[in-house]
Amino acid sequence: MKIKDIQLALNNQYAEREEVIEGLMVAMIARQHALLIGPPGTGKSALVSDLTKRITGANYFQWLLTRFSTPEELFGPVSLKELEQGVYKRNTTGKLPEAHTSFLDEIFKANSAILNALLTLINERVFYNNGAPAQVPLMSLIGSSNEYPEDGEGLEALFDRFLLRYEVDYIGEDQSFISMLKGSAPSTADMSIDELFELQFFSDTVTIPDEVFDALSKIRRELMDEGIRPSDRRFKQVLAVIRAKAVLAGRDFAELEDLMILKHSLWEKPEQRDKVAKIVRNHAQDAVKTRVEEIEAEAADILKSLEQSNNSTDVAVESTKKLKSLVSELKKLQKDNPNRTEVAQAVALVQKSLTDIASQVLGV
Repeated sequence: MKIKDIQLALNNQYAEREEVIEGLMVAMIARQHALLIGPPGTGKSALVSDLTKRITGANYFQWLLTRFSTPEELFGPVSLKELEQGVYKRNTTGKLPEAHTSFLDEIFKANSAILNALLTLINERVFYNNGAPAQVPLMSLIGSSNEYPEDGEGLEALFDRFLLRYEVDYIGEDQSFISMLKGSAPSTADMSIDELFELQFFSDTVTIPDEVFDALSKIRRELMDEGIRPSDRRFKQVLAVIRAKAVLAGRDFAELEDLMILKHSLWEKPEQRDKVAKIVRNHAQDAVKTRVEEIEAEAADILKSLEQSNNSTDVAVESTKKLKSLVSELKKLQKDNPNRTEVAQAVALVQKSLTDIASQVLGV
């Protein structure tokens, strides 16, 4: 599929952004909206611009919002000719109401003069011009911000409109950082808007089996037990994301694995992200993969603690003991599951961490 070619091209171009890229492409197939949260300089706008330019024939609108942005900047100026006739109508040519895809940077800077019209346009795909509702062609709006909206800013409804939410941080791995500095040859992979329409139509026909619905019910119950309560509307909307995830994988039916993307959808506050991810993971993948990911996370936390201690020798010794214990558990998993590549990769990763500590800190 052409959309897979685009996904591969973007993965090669933007290091450590695979999940974000997948989420943006799923959002476009599902006709849903996505939010990117992260510090300046993490390539949010570059990535979105690159992706949207690869959809040929689509109208694209991009804007940087400030506290002083006016409705004219997003929705177009009032037509003076119409105004002379007593009609208050905006000229929307080239503006958000005529866009198929859009990127609004610093979206939480939207002021009250913009907010209500923006909410209606995003949620209902309707723009009121001269008091008359008009359907807009918007498929996906991607918003970004350097930080989450603060309580009391009146932006809760806007935040809720984004079905997929991703945190985008600076590149972590040294090799990924070097790859980013070197860059890669740009790919010409693209697709037409008509081809995207076909994927959207196909997505509506994807079958969701009962085991996926059962898993969603269990996820909802466990989230409620943790005091996390996504709305019924949100659960209904994520069905489109599940279907789109299956389409991106080249299937006409959903699998439990497709539920993994919901870890970016079902939390309400940033501090709930880890709990939601754990609950979703427990129902979306088998126990072996879940444990491997938990071990990798534990190893990362151990290395972070060592770094925060300024590579203290005592902490390094303790870290080495913990990592050796994790390696032993991984090797047992590998013995029981010899064909699981993710287990072998995790063994190599944690052993490398051990070697790095021994050579850099302990001098062994």
